[in-house]
Amino acid sequence: MMSTLKQKPRTERDKFLEAIVKVAGDASKKSAEELLFRYKGVLYPIYICSEATFQAVQSLEAREDDMFIATYPKCGTNWITQVLHEVVYFTHNREPLLEDAMLEFGEPEKVESITRQASPRIFSTHLYYNDMPKSFIENKSKILWILRNPKDTAVSFYHFCNNNPILPTYHSWDSFFQDYMNAKVCYGSYFDHALSWNEHIDEENIMAVTFEEIKEDFAKQLKKICKFFGLHLTNEQINKIENKTTFKSMKEKSNETHGEFGDLMFRKGEIGDWRSLFTEEQSREMDAKFEERLAGTKVGKKLNYNKYCKF
Repeated sequence: MMSTLKQKPRTERDKFLEAIVKVAGDASKKSAEELLFRYKGVLYPIYICSEATFQAVQSLEAREDDMFIATYPKCGTNWITQVLHEVVYFTHNREPLLEDAMLEFGEPEKVESITRQASPRIFSTHLYYNDMPKSFIENKSKILWILRNPKDTAVSFYHFCNNNPILPTYHSWDSFFQDYMNAKVCYGSYFDHALSWNEHIDEENIMAVTFEEIKEDFAKQLKKICKFFGLHLTNEQINKIENKTTFKSMKEKSNETHGEFGDLMFRKGEIGDWRSLFTEEQSREMDAKFEERLAGTKVGKKLNYNKYCKF
């Protein structure tokens, strides 16, 4: 007897995750150099990014109610993307489907599907400020810029690389640390990325918030984020979203949202995990780099480095 159940349509995210599974075997045979390519001086993963896609997304036209999340890798991108989709569920009565992956991931043809998406659209990206689609810059689209202390970011990035089949694998934390400090990882230098956005931190259409702030007082920061995007939630709705999007909750349902890459996307999400790998010498090296590049900047102050990055 034929089933009357309708099969759930495959989303762009489904297609993207399936494509990653298909190339994983091929990627495992490649050298670290073959897994990356350089665009405008920055390294990107060759299996999910391309110069053609970078150029294609430049043609995207901004809408007034678009919501953008900008981060350096491993700073809470997937977490806050899910949070905003839950917000859209309550404010626009629309199922929180994670349709597209990162803006710059995938094939150039994805721009057509993005153009057809219903408003409000939610975008996330690891791009540097000057590489953002021009329309979003010119139209002052609202951008939520999420920061995370550089030491926790490094440790999370290290584990991510070693569990992601399309990225270079590191045989030791020490070797990754040197690449991280010398801009030889995907998306280049944490510090260059931060400084590219720091120049615009005071612009009204940009809201900077740290991963640590959101972790320590989710409800307070969610209210600020919603106000920034012009969205209104009741306290009851905020409580529901908080319960659904705790790290523990999202990790438990990650197989539904991210397939077999769920555990990869949601590993620990802790503050202070850097102490598990950093040596005192590496900590001092990072401290010196912070003093050289970010101390005295507005983003440097926002990061509250002494609180989160000192032994």
